[in-house]
Amino acid sequence: MITKFGSLFAGHVDLEDIGLDGTPVNERWLPDGELAGVFGKSEAIVLKMEELGYDTFWSAEHHFQREGYECIPNLLLLYVHLAHLTKNLKFGCGFNINPMWHPLRLAEDYATADILTGGRVIFGVGRGYHSREVDTFGVPSTLSDNEANREMFEEQVEIIMKAFNEDSFSYEGKYYKIPPEVPYRGYTLKEITLVPRPRTLPVETWQPVVSASQRAMDFMARHKIKGIIGGGAAAGGATEGVMRQWRDTLAAHGRETELGEDLAIGYTIHISETEEKAVREARSFFEENMKMFAPLGFVRGLSEEQIRAMEDPRRARSAGLPTLEDGVQAGSWLCGPPELVAEKLEAIQELYPGLDQINVGSVIGTPQSVILEQLEAFGKDVMPKFKK
Repeated sequence: MITKFGSLFAGHVDLEDIGLDGTPVNERWLPDGELAGVFGKSEAIVLKMEELGYDTFWSAEHHFQREGYECIPNLLLLYVHLAHLTKNLKFGCGFNINPMWHPLRLAEDYATADILTGGRVIFGVGRGYHSREVDTFGVPSTLSDNEANREMFEEQVEIIMKAFNEDSFSYEGKYYKIPPEVPYRGYTLKEITLVPRPRTLPVETWQPVVSASQRAMDFMARHKIKGIIGGGAAAGGATEGVMRQWRDTLAAHGRETELGEDLAIGYTIHISETEEKAVREARSFFEENMKMFAPLGFVRGLSEEQIRAMEDPRRARSAGLPTLEDGVQAGSWLCGPPELVAEKLEAIQELYPGLDQINVGSVIGTPQSVILEQLEAFGKDVMPKFKK
């Protein structure tokens, strides 16, 4: 049963002139002061979630986004600050992009945040699809070399899990040899110890479910990593087929589970008096989000011509692009009055009896005032129906 509610904030600042008729993505270049506004916006969202009794604030690690879409480069640093403004809310890393870190630095930083927040930071791992970000850090992204990216990611997770769970360890793979066999104070280094190690063991770890490849699912099951479907770039992936594949994968690894167990689903919400009004109010947010993600390959079924059309407001309206109505029909957007949103979530709960948590939120392009209004409407008029 659904009893836990989180919200994903990708880290966008308030934007002007949004939607298909607004400023093209590549023409946005915001001043430093506006980009830094993401931190005040994060604080406002977190304080509202704490007030309303949400369980987890999720955000994403991203870099170099002068356009203002995803502007938080260090989740763990931010979360230590946010945890000291709150008492109960947890903070989910959705996700730390492993290839942009040395695995031991990421393990150390997470362990430090875990200790300083009293165990309120949830670890998350991801591979990285923004070539401008990942490749700039000197490693291949999923776009530039998918196989090399996956190989490096898997080695890094192996190293991090060893560092978390073993008093001392060594590792040798294609990309890493830890530790190097060097002389140190009279002996040759053979093993190494993470200092500090997390206070909370085993470390709860999450990963996005995007392609749902069997290799990825087997890797997650082997390391007891949980999966988030939908929300952000992965929106639209919440299908019964994925749910069944995950359940079967866990069974193959010795765990019998109900559909939805060890998974969370992300939905975009917009609550208003009617479904039609909610769609009207949220349409420009949907369009801006699509403009940002489509060229990265995360809006399914678009042709190259349609993606190029979004770069020109004069062409976009006649390009046959997906609409918010399509998102509502697909089930990735929940729009309408509170009772209708609750009814749709109750139907999800019936389909997936092992599912105990979902994330609800607003997409890139949504201003702070609307995000706070939506969190309040959901928190007061929908969430109590499930948190009895």
